[in-house]
Parts: sequence; structure tokens; C-alpha cells
Amino acid sequence: MRGAVIHSPGDVRFENLDDPKVLEPTDAVIRTVATCVCGSDLWPYRGLEPVGDPHPMGHEYVGIVEEVGSEVTGVRPGQFVVGSFATSDNTCANCLNGWQSSCLNREFMSTCQADYVRIPNAHGTLVATDEHPDAEMVPGLLAVSDVMGTGWYAALAAEVKPGSTAVVVGDGAVGLCGVIAAKELGAERIIAMSRHASRQQLALEFGATDIVAERGEEGVARVKDLTGGIGADSVLECVGTADSMRQALHSTRPGGNVGFVGVPHEVAVDGQELFFSHVGLRGGPAPVRRFLPDLIDRVLTGRINPGKVFDLSLPLDQVAEGYKAMDERRAVKALLKP
Repeated sequence: MRGAVIHSPGDVRFENLDDPKVLEPTDAVIRTVATCVCGSDLWPYRGLEPVGDPHPMGHEYVGIVEEVGSEVTGVRPGQFVVGSFATSDNTCANCLNGWQSSCLNREFMSTCQADYVRIPNAHGTLVATDEHPDAEMVPGLLAVSDVMGTGWYAALAAEVKPGSTAVVVGDGAVGLCGVIAAKELGAERIIAMSRHASRQQLALEFGATDIVAERGEEGVARVKDLTGGIGADSVLECVGTADSMRQALHSTRPGGNVGFVGVPHEVAVDGQELFFSHVGLRGGPAPVRRFLPDLIDRVLTGRINPGKVFDLSLPLDQVAEGYKAMDERRAVKALLKP
């Protein structure tokens, strides 16, 4: 088969790779219908995470089941499936508590920008749709496998409630999906922090009521101006830098909550400051599997359309261009079709 391999910062190649096989009785192999480039893939691409030896990339996927192991009963060959970037058996104590991304048998997917993908823990990771979806539904279902599920978790972690005010820090795909989530969870006011006109427009389409283009303490001051001087009830941190975390914490009112889902890079929280702020802080890798049935239904019934975050569609063999376009901010998110 063919798949994306990163060799060094800025160097992603489309190469011949070994076909994946069922190695464990809980595995499945799927034929990829669509995959994509994630904002977190840009960390090693930009040299902000070590690349190490050349290795495959990608953790978002939808596809058709080709083969299953002997212990996989939840899905069968021929079904269209959506999975999570973190595999889960869905039976351990952490999974049963709703934290599938902390499954005791968790594996993080990392080979999905390819024609075929081996899915560990397939019985607890994959969710099949009743029928093969129409082509126009595929982008939305692909978004559910990570960015929509992650944006949803950010809103839940920030405790967005009906009638509340939410701020979304970050205008990438996760942040934009966080706007959708805040809207679905009933936020009355949604302040999207963005400096890019096309992303601002999409945020407004998804339900944002206000746009704040300022960053840092200027951005915090603008949020305070919009919230009677005290800050927002809920803030979704969807970037992962020290500046974005600081901006999120300072934009939250006393007693409010920050949900942080941006993979942290050089982020340090001042315990003394957090203590006296009365701001709650929760985040981590999103337990996407918990949300899959609900989010799949919202997409298939047309209630939400997170697939709009894909503003660039390319053949899979042009994956390197997808990385480049996102790195240069010419695209929010690149969808790849084998």
C-alpha cells in the first residue's frame, strides 16, 4: 500500500509501505475512505517536536472494514466505520467511566494517512453506521473522529451550559468545532478569538456571536469588555501554547472553567495564580469514543456540519501539499482521499 512518512521537519513523502495485517484477535484492517492532516501533525512538521526515525503519520480516519480478528464482534467486513485517534477496549474501568482515551489498553493511532490501516482494539474503538453514507457526509464523519470530538470535549470540560458565555481560543479546526459544540450545548454568547477573516466567517456560521481579533492581554481586555469586566463562564483552549493557555486562564471569570485540548508545548501553569483565580482547569486527550454515537447521529441528521472545516481536498498522494498548505495557513484543514 501507499502512505505518508515524515522524514524530517518539512519533509513528508508518499511511499510504498507494507500492507497492514491483523496481528491480534482484537484487530481490524480498514480500507481508508478519507483521512486528513491534523493541526497536531504540524508540531513535528515544523520541528517543534522531534521526528526521530522516518515513520508513518496520521490519526484521523473513516473507512470500510476489510478484515477483523477472531474476537471482534462489534463490526464486520463491509461496514463503514468511524474511529478515534485513541483506541480503547471500551470494557476497562476507565472506559466504563467514560475516559476511553485513558483506556488501560490504549494505543494512539499514527498510521492513518494511508490506503489501509490496522485498528487495534477494533471491537471497542470503531463505530459502524447503519448504511454507507453519501459522499457529502464523509467530511463531517471524518471530523467526528478527532476535531469535532475534541472540540466537543473542550466544551464539556469547560462546563458550557445553556445561557452561558463561552470563549474559544484558537481558530483552527478544533477551535471552530468548539464553536459548534458550545452552540449545541446551549451557550448564549460565543466569543471566537481569531485574526483570520475566512476563519472568522466560518466561526460566525457555526454560531459565534462575537469575534475578538486581539491576542494576549489585549485579547483578554477585549473579552473582559464584552463580559461586564469579569470574564467568561467557559473558555475552550484549543491551541496548546503558553500564550494561548495564559490567554484562556485570564479570560475566565472567577468560578468559571477552562477546557484545554491543545496538545501543550512549553505550557506551565502558576499554581499560586490558579489558586487565587478560582478558575477550574480540565483537559487532556479527548475521550472521542464516548461521543461517537451521538456526534455521528448529529452529522447524519444534518444537525451539525463540522465537515466545513475542510477547506482543501486533495488526493492522498498529494499529502505533502496538505501539510504545506496548513503550515502556511492557506488551509484550515486538508482532507485526503485515497
